[in-house]
Amino acid sequence: MTTAARPALRAQDMVFTLYGDYLLRRDEPVRAAALVTLLGALGMKPMAVRTTLSRMTRRGWLAAERRGPHSYYRLTARARRLLESGRERIYHPPRARAWDGAWTLIAYSVPETRRRRRDSFRVKLLWLGCGMVSNGLWMTPHDVRRDVAAIAAELGIARNVEVFRARHAGGAAMRALIERCWDLRALDARYAAFLRRWRGGAGRALSPEESFVRRFALVHEYRTFPLADPYLPATLLPPRWHGRTAAALFDRLHAALAAGAERWVREVCRAADAGGRRELRLLRAAS
Repeated sequence: MTTAARPALRAQDMVFTLYGDYLLRRDEPVRAAALVTLLGALGMKPMAVRTTLSRMTRRGWLAAERRGPHSYYRLTARARRLLESGRERIYHPPRARAWDGAWTLIAYSVPETRRRRRDSFRVKLLWLGCGMVSNGLWMTPHDVRRDVAAIAAELGIARNVEVFRARHAGGAAMRALIERCWDLRALDARYAAFLRRWRGGAGRALSPEESFVRRFALVHEYRTFPLADPYLPATLLPPRWHGRTAAALFDRLHAALAAGAERWVREVCRAADAGGRRELRLLRAAS
C-alpha cells in the first residue's frame, strides 16, 4: 500500500472491523488487554481503546464482564447480526448472480411522525443496493423482497410499504435512470483510488503483526464499498468499471495476508488469557 491518502480510522469502526474480521467466530469473550494490544498496533492509545469499549458497551454493541480484576468483552446479539450481515455483503456480494431483467420496486409512505423509522428504512435500502427513483420509490435489479419484508416488519412499518417485480417499459433511457439512482462515476473513482493505493500491496515478507496491520487497513477501507455499490449486473455498468478489478485485488491481498494476520490475533489473545502484560510485552518484542 502506498503512503498517500490513507483513509482516516474512527475508533468505534476500528473495533467493529477487528471483531468482524477476526473475533466474530470466537466463542469466549476477549480480554481487554488483548484488545488494547491489537488496537494499539493500529495506533490507538490504551485509554482511547478502553473509552471506546465502555462507550460501545453503553450503546449495546458489546457486553462486558469481570473476571477478577480483568475486563472481558463479547459482541451482543445485535452487534453480531450487524457484523454477520456486513461480512456477507463484503465477501459474498450479489454481483455474480444472474439477472433476469426484472427490477424490484419498493414504494413506501411513512408519516412524518415516524421519521426515525423512515430514515432507518432508507439506510437499510441503501445497504441492500437500492437506488432512489423518486421520493418514496426505490429500485434494485436484485430480488430483495424477503429482505425488505423483514426490515419493514422489524421497523413496524410493513403496512406502509409495497414491493413489486417489474420490467422497464419506457420513459427515461436506462442509462439515465441508473445515473439518477446511483452515482456510479464517483464510486468508480473511489475504486480507482483504492487500486492505486493497494497495487503491489503484497510486497516483502511481513511479520505476523505487520500482516495484521496491513490486512486491517485493507479491510477497513474496502468495507466502505458495499454500502455504496449496488452491485449492478455487468450489462448495466459503465465501460471500464474498476469495481471488478478492485474486488479481485482485495480478495488476493486478503488471502495473502491471512495466515500471518490471523496468527498474530491468536497469539495476542492467547498471551492475554495466559497472564497479561508480561506475556504481551514479550510477544511484541519477539515480533
